[in-house]
Amino acid sequence: MGYREAFKIALQSLWANKLRSILTLIGVVIGVSSVIAVITLTNGVNKYVATKVYGYGADVFTISKESPVIFSYEEWQKFQKRKKITYDDFQSVDKLCKSCVSTGALLNATGKVAHQNHSSDNTDIRGWTWNMPQISNLNVVQGRSFIPADDQYATRVAIIGYDIVDKLLPNQNPIGQEIRVDGVPYTVIGVGERQGETLGQSQDNYVSVPLEAFQHTYGYNQSLTIYVKAGAVGPQLDLATDEVRALMRSRRHDALGAEDSFEVSTNQTFVGLWKSISSTFLFVVIGIASISLVVGGIVIMNIMLVSVTERTREIGVRKALGARYQDILLQFVIEAGAMSLLGGFIGILAGAGVAKLVTVLIGFPSDIALWSVLVAIIVSGGIGVFFGVYPARQAARLDPIVALRSEL
Repeated sequence: MGYREAFKIALQSLWANKLRSILTLIGVVIGVSSVIAVITLTNGVNKYVATKVYGYGADVFTISKESPVIFSYEEWQKFQKRKKITYDDFQSVDKLCKSCVSTGALLNATGKVAHQNHSSDNTDIRGWTWNMPQISNLNVVQGRSFIPADDQYATRVAIIGYDIVDKLLPNQNPIGQEIRVDGVPYTVIGVGERQGETLGQSQDNYVSVPLEAFQHTYGYNQSLTIYVKAGAVGPQLDLATDEVRALMRSRRHDALGAEDSFEVSTNQTFVGLWKSISSTFLFVVIGIASISLVVGGIVIMNIMLVSVTERTREIGVRKALGARYQDILLQFVIEAGAMSLLGGFIGILAGAGVAKLVTVLIGFPSDIALWSVLVAIIVSGGIGVFFGVYPARQAARLDPIVALRSEL
């Protein structure tokens, strides 16, 4: 018997027992769909993090007092003992770094923005040097960006996000309008492009003002974050990083051999950290989902054993007509594999559908990885074959005389 005929007979057997086949597939469907959904969501977040979450390109790195990610109270205490990154530090890096294409500085606060009878709470207030929109890859789609004079004279002008436009300045031209940021008046000169949500958090609820104007309002005691654009990744980025590190260590009088009293973070630092965390989470979920696959395989084996018992007489007739050991074995292995493979296809569609539904409902990014689909198909088919071998061997070993005596 050829493979084509064996496959046809296997599908006919599955179709003849539709309800039993569907119930048998549930374990495989749940396992595969869980894995596909998690991989799709994780892959989407990894890509999103790599391109957007941290707001700057691969050739940009930051200098800050403390690490953006703190894992313990001891680490937090260590960072608090460090000296602040000052405006003089920023100016030193800006003037002396030969490998740096451009440098900028950032301060943050959370405040209230108001215009006439409208207001927005928990808005991200950013104090930026004039070139930070360019370093942060923020395109100003209306009006203009900052210019050096805005920094120099602490001009009370602002670039706002679309959340501020939609809530405070609907149905009107926002350029030239006056808004109050924590009670201080600013004139809107630009609107940043719409960035949407990241992990359910809007990225458009912000107001950016010149750094000097920010410090006039919020004080000069905060620690700056310095942004440095190297111009290229690889050797150029490494050269700029080493030069800035040497400048900062010299300014802060870090002892020879002692660790830096500041943090240097690149895009890859964040992406690598996130991927490490997400990979651990992914492996845990895959491990849990694998239990469903094993259970599904056991159910398939059980159902196939029942099928062998039900079709004992059929097997006897086929053997009496000349069917060989390998013919019977092939038929039942293909039947188990086809059943599991069908469950795999349904699981892939269900998992991808769930991931896309999550994206639509809460904005959680997703991206279907082709390798995960291929792995799911191979694994689901392999499970059916693995757990179908034993029932198939039981069927193939039946004595045709004993099988023919079986009651229908």
